Amino acid sequence: MTDPSPTDADRFRAARDFLLAHRTDPDAACAGFRWPALERFNWALDHFERLAREQPDAPALEIVDEDGGRFAATYAEMALQGARTAGWLQSLGLARGERVLLMLGNEPALWQSMLACMRLGLVMIPATALLSRDDLADRLERGRVRAVVTGAGNAPRFEGLDGAGAGPLVRIAVGVAPGQAAPAGWHDFAAAAAATPHVPDGPTRADEPLLLYFTSGTTSKPKLVLHTHASYPAGHLSTMYWTGLRPGDRHWNISSPGWGKHAWSSFFAPWNAGATIFVFNQARFDARRTLDALVAGRIGSLCAPPTVWRLLIQERLADWPVRLTEALSAGEPLNAEVIEQVRGAWGVTIRDGFGQTETTAQVGNPPGQPVKPGSMGRPLPGYRVVLLDPDERPADEGELCLALDDPALGRPLGLMPGYADAPDKTAEVMRGGHYRTGDVARRDADGFITYVGRADDVFKASDYRISPFELESVLIEHPAVAEAAVVPSPDAMKLAVPKAFVVLAAGHAPDAATAMDILAFCRARLAPYKRIRRLEFAELPKTISGKIRRVELRRREEARPQPVAPGAGEYFDDALRG
Repeated sequence: MTDPSPTDADRFRAARDFLLAHRTDPDAACAGFRWPALERFNWALDHFERLAREQPDAPALEIVDEDGGRFAATYAEMALQGARTAGWLQSLGLARGERVLLMLGNEPALWQSMLACMRLGLVMIPATALLSRDDLADRLERGRVRAVVTGAGNAPRFEGLDGAGAGPLVRIAVGVAPGQAAPAGWHDFAAAAAATPHVPDGPTRADEPLLLYFTSGTTSKPKLVLHTHASYPAGHLSTMYWTGLRPGDRHWNISSPGWGKHAWSSFFAPWNAGATIFVFNQARFDARRTLDALVAGRIGSLCAPPTVWRLLIQERLADWPVRLTEALSAGEPLNAEVIEQVRGAWGVTIRDGFGQTETTAQVGNPPGQPVKPGSMGRPLPGYRVVLLDPDERPADEGELCLALDDPALGRPLGLMPGYADAPDKTAEVMRGGHYRTGDVARRDADGFITYVGRADDVFKASDYRISPFELESVLIEHPAVAEAAVVPSPDAMKLAVPKAFVVLAAGHAPDAATAMDILAFCRARLAPYKRIRRLEFAELPKTISGKIRRVELRRREEARPQPVAPGAGEYFDDALRG
């Protein structure tokens, strides 16, 4: 008697197990990995519940609050609560394909709701609580939202917004105080805990919509990124491989809900691996409390944005006996000085990775791969990266693109199908057999890729190409610089010169002496054509996700009267040196 044909769930498991088996052998992993062919796939049912049966008592989620409160749940408990929440949402009239705005913090209801929405076939629109009322109205309208799940304290922010969504909103409040009623017109999420578990009523197509993400909008109005039941759940096998997570690992990703990176490393990657997700909630980031939580939480794997790593190294890291075996960074490239300080204190190397809301992890430094200073690594399993120059030819430096028709890999599973309701934008980024990331990078002889900058941010000065990131990496090595952004400033002779906008660290004065010291520091470390010629002490405009809007600074410079004269808080290198 022959074995039955493998199911799509079996194909997913085989691909996942292959990567786990080659965790420290990136060459073999990239050579042998193939995306699983999925037609009927529901990650919550086919993968998570399978893990819940195989390792029911394994810890799945642990959330610690700064006041000492703690939530912990096993895989079996999370699977049951996901099923109960799905049954409750169904009882409220929500059905497959309808869209749900999830505006929650790092709280149990977020993970329970995500599992429930997947089970039901609801389309999730994650959102940050930092959104303005106009932002919310835009998301409800463009997202065609049918239901909202958010903290009870946010209820007043949705008053009068019913007409913006897809009809009357189903409003669900989380965190209603015991003994209190939910706000008028809202359902209390607590009722989900005792609901009858959801029973699947049919298979889920792998190409059905699952997630809609509004991008951070660094250069334009936020785009609406569509992901399916395959592209993020299964696509994040590449992210799992980059993180190096294994069953039983304890992983902490310092990230805010509402953005793609949270789904990357606080949901799919660790639960693909069967690891434990850890969260420490702080009202305001505190480096010492974060380090204390690393030790107390017995964390073996930490992923944090560059800003967090830069704050952590202000402390004496060696004073904290951490158990880290894996350290990760993503969001923006990390400069070498931070990596060296962490390695010196803890003996662990921070491994960079690159991806977008539109994709899973494309490029990275997985375990077992040597880390080259400044490089974000090599293409991860399942992705073939091509650098295209302005003439659309493969080059050693150019726009980072993904091949869509690779003979062996096919179309990357972790790539979005496209932008929702924007076929023109989708066609623009998918033209010519490649997905265009909009990021410029260069590749060395060993295949390692170094980030240069956003295509819109790279500029020319005296006919030389300037990478803002390269100059910013030098700037932030100066002890007075907390943050920096470099843009072109108009110049009559050179067309443009590099100008730095600098946010100072505490204890440093925004005066000529500080500016002269920073500029001299950069002169000693940069080639003459790259030197920063102008510096201004100023706050940096940012998106609500915390990314610097260099485009705004650039426009500000372009609008200045010519010839450019120093303004308040602005210093010119030539004038300072006499």
